[in-house]
Amino acid sequence: MTRDRKKSDLDKFVEEVQKEIDRKEAETYSKRVIEEYRNPKNIGQMEDPDGAAKFKGPCGDTMEVYLKVEGGRIKYICFFTDGCGPSIACGSMLTQMARGRTLDGAADLSKEELIEVLGGLPDESLHCAELAVTTLRKALEDLGRDPS
Repeated sequence: MTRDRKKSDLDKFVEEVQKEIDRKEAETYSKRVIEEYRNPKNIGQMEDPDGAAKFKGPCGDTMEVYLKVEGGRIKYICFFTDGCGPSIACGSMLTQMARGRTLDGAADLSKEELIEVLGGLPDESLHCAELAVTTLRKALEDLGRDPS
């Protein structure tokens, strides 16, 4: 058999490791959490936002949230984090939940709502939802800043 047709021992090993990673992820996280951290929405940084915040959580993860507002509603929102998969999932989902809402409606989003929409989080990752919601609220507070 040629090399192209035969999997190398390394290729087989990598496949087995990936299968084990996928199995453990599925045992730990909901399908929605996995989807959001593998394919995050609204990730990135924004130039010249109307409001922005950067917040470091107790676990050491940092999240940034950027807002563009029009007519009292969030027209565009994005996030950036140096955090773990659950932090990415929380940032991604929170931006989807907040976009189009009034400022008060976005401020009322809770970590419990976020966790519910994500299909739950393990206890050791609950702080990721708090990080996302806190950063959003700080970005909303930044909207009232004095530009001078």
